[in-house]
Amino acid sequence: MTSTLPAVTAAKVPAQRRPAPTTRPTDRTEPPRRLRSSRPDLLLCGVLLVAILVVQGWNIADYPTLSDDEGTYLAQAWAVQEGRGLAHYTYWYDHPPLGWIQIALLTWIPSLVSPGSMTVGSMRLVMLAVSAVSAVLVFVLARRLALPRWAAGLGMALFGLSPLSVVLQREIFLDNLAVMWTLLAFCLAASPSRHLWHHFGAGIAAAAAVLTKETMLVVLPAVVVTMWRHGHRDTRKFALTGAVTACVLIGFSYPLFALLKGELFPGGGHVSLWDGIKYQMSRPGSGFILDPGSGSYGVLHSWLYYDRVLPLGGLAGAVLLLATWRWSVTARALAGPALAVAVLALVAMRPSGYLPAMYVIGALPFLALVLAGATASVAHAVLRRRRGEGENRYVTGGRYALAAVLVLAAGAYVVPRWYDGDRTAVTADANAPYRAASRWLSTEVADPAGTRVLVDDALWLDLVHAGYRPGLGVIWFYKADLDPAVTRTMPHGWRDLDYVVASPTVRRDAADLPAVQDALRHSTPVATFGTGEDRIEIRQIETVAGGPR
Repeated sequence: MTSTLPAVTAAKVPAQRRPAPTTRPTDRTEPPRRLRSSRPDLLLCGVLLVAILVVQGWNIADYPTLSDDEGTYLAQAWAVQEGRGLAHYTYWYDHPPLGWIQIALLTWIPSLVSPGSMTVGSMRLVMLAVSAVSAVLVFVLARRLALPRWAAGLGMALFGLSPLSVVLQREIFLDNLAVMWTLLAFCLAASPSRHLWHHFGAGIAAAAAVLTKETMLVVLPAVVVTMWRHGHRDTRKFALTGAVTACVLIGFSYPLFALLKGELFPGGGHVSLWDGIKYQMSRPGSGFILDPGSGSYGVLHSWLYYDRVLPLGGLAGAVLLLATWRWSVTARALAGPALAVAVLALVAMRPSGYLPAMYVIGALPFLALVLAGATASVAHAVLRRRRGEGENRYVTGGRYALAAVLVLAAGAYVVPRWYDGDRTAVTADANAPYRAASRWLSTEVADPAGTRVLVDDALWLDLVHAGYRPGLGVIWFYKADLDPAVTRTMPHGWRDLDYVVASPTVRRDAADLPAVQDALRHSTPVATFGTGEDRIEIRQIETVAGGPR
């Protein structure tokens, strides 16, 4: 037996309007509750990730030029792997050691398989894993901050494919690892599920970021803002207290480490954390960033040489979002990243501050996010829906035409410049002089084990693998002046050396190192690789009579 519902006549139910939607359109889309449940998100993120890894990985060992900082961090990681302590020389408290401990873990398997391959050029490949994680975290964070899918993809592409990012993210810098931990802290702070352990995890990740590179400390207020905005009203204060407590307790492990070693305060015969902090706070500044005669101005222009779109566009995007914070939902959602950009910009503009070239790495993900968010906000303003009294009316063809013109204009400006910059990164060979110098010192010196040579750290591990004695045979040039454990082995100064490798770094920094100056002054080039300021000279130390040994 079947039953049917009774028919409803017009007399029983009066005609009425179709109910209007209960929600109002906004300039953002709702974030997916789980990224893995959204196939379009996964597809877009995966395609962009492959593109980023190809561009960043291609020619990674040959461009950019090897830097002394890269060699230092890798040599310190090698010392950790070899059980030689926290550094390949006397560890002093310039940076917390967590950064190169992570590098040691990343390079452990490659060095185990092929110990001789643990050199700066080849080990740059491990940075691809860090770049991959960071790029995915940028996409996840953008979606959790309610950016539409296309804007999240734009932010990921800006972060991973900008020529400035390609150059700096290839290098073995602590900043790249610290950015990964900072992005993880933001993602946990913006978790849509609002679990308390996510907020505690954000505090732990923030502490790991600071212990990797201490400059990330200035970004922590932005993490707090993000956590406050995305936390549940009933548990917000408790979650924030727990996150701050976790961050502070883990952060205090560094001074506790120094205290337990008896190296917290200065004393006879040992380094100290206090001296390290005092050095960092009192080191000569590089001048005001907008003063054409300052070192900071040169650093700024080195960034803009690679890319103007991400630094300047991201800064403009942050200003736009902060200015429209009261009435723009997108601006409020991106308050944390916009605040991070503002704080990092203000720190960089200190008239007496020191501005290293890798400083901008900490700002790259936030510049990308706010630029993508500002673009989404402007796009909504141009293409927003208009609601009539009884029906929805979509944007007119003129608005779409205007949007198309803006997109084409932006593409016409950005694509050629990024193409040139990225093409240089995947084709240029900037490290041929280093490879040639390493090969010469490995094959032309008769007794590597009995030879003493000053080098920058970019070549240090190469020569260790070639048979030179680590620490006393192959000597990081700074230590000839600054480490008593090394200077004690050089009672006759430059006369106790056989060679000095005059790389651009050695020639530049020798002005403040008397022993290195003497070695350069009393040596004769026996091999030169490259030309101009980028050349590398292998100089043999002269005998007392004035001739080469």
